[in-house]
Amino acid sequence: MKKRKILFLGESYRADAITWIKGLKEFGDFDICTWELKTPNNTKLNRFKRIAEYLFAPFTIKKIIRLEKPDMVIAERTTSYGFLAAISGAKTIAIAQQGRTDLWPEGSLLLPLKKIIQKHAFKKAHLIHAWGPVMTISMKAIGVDMNKVLVIPKGIDLSLFEASENKSNRIDAIVTRSLQPEYRHDCILKAFAILDKQNIDFCLTIVGNGTRLEYLKNLAIELGIQNKVIFTGRIPNTELPKLLQQANFYISMPSTEGVSASLFEAMACNCYPVVSDIPGNQSWINHRENGQLIPIDDYTNLAEELIWSYKNPDSRNKAIIQNRKFVEGNANYKINMKIIADKYHELLDSRK
Repeated sequence: MKKRKILFLGESYRADAITWIKGLKEFGDFDICTWELKTPNNTKLNRFKRIAEYLFAPFTIKKIIRLEKPDMVIAERTTSYGFLAAISGAKTIAIAQQGRTDLWPEGSLLLPLKKIIQKHAFKKAHLIHAWGPVMTISMKAIGVDMNKVLVIPKGIDLSLFEASENKSNRIDAIVTRSLQPEYRHDCILKAFAILDKQNIDFCLTIVGNGTRLEYLKNLAIELGIQNKVIFTGRIPNTELPKLLQQANFYISMPSTEGVSASLFEAMACNCYPVVSDIPGNQSWINHRENGQLIPIDDYTNLAEELIWSYKNPDSRNKAIIQNRKFVEGNANYKINMKIIADKYHELLDSRK
């Protein structure tokens, strides 16, 4: 029997997309072909080029569909690739909302246009992914047909992200978010400068790359903590579990969040989560029960809460055991991706 084929529209190099594609191959026996915008979004000139490329994308995608004859098209982000999937003419379409709303940045002049584009994508899609409950709030608010929505995270590979025991007497903290302004790494560095002044021993590992790398390195020097902060730069995803297993605290301070695979990875590896107090994190973390929730940009509170958890190891140990069990029950890639792959086959069967 001929394998069913899927055309994936989205940035196929992202860890999130790699998990999705790999899971569909592994648990659904799908053939996957991919397409993404080639122009990086890193300079003003490139942004204009990227917009031009986006405007011509529907013709390119229709040509790929004619040549590849995919059984269905799937796409990430309802306001970009999701909309391209919606106007592709494909017979079966699944789209995923990546953020809490995908309407970002909030002050953007393009917001009214993005709302129209998103509504059309939702209407045309036969299946809509919400990787967590927080994403359904905005969907319900704009009248999305919730019968089309599948609420389940892709999950993480628990055979890679294994629990480990860190017996260190200091704070070994790790940050694994992209070095972009919305992830507020400067707030984290300022909190650790407070810890340093209070003679609390720590090592802070900041994983990844982004536009803020040089700024953050300079800020660490300015704060006098450069000898206790490690910037790894971009690393292969295969090296991430080892770094998480060497840490005992996971810190993430974004101003907005959908469903964070990074948080699940940290919870799986027994890192105690200290994260920003926003809906995307409130879905998984209860303050001082299985982690800590910190107001956005409040580095003083972040420092205080880190000190509290550092001085309460029993509470921390109870939380990490609870978190590992939660991830095993709710974010196991092998279970969740099988459910998603089966749903695709079921959808294709019903649309024959």
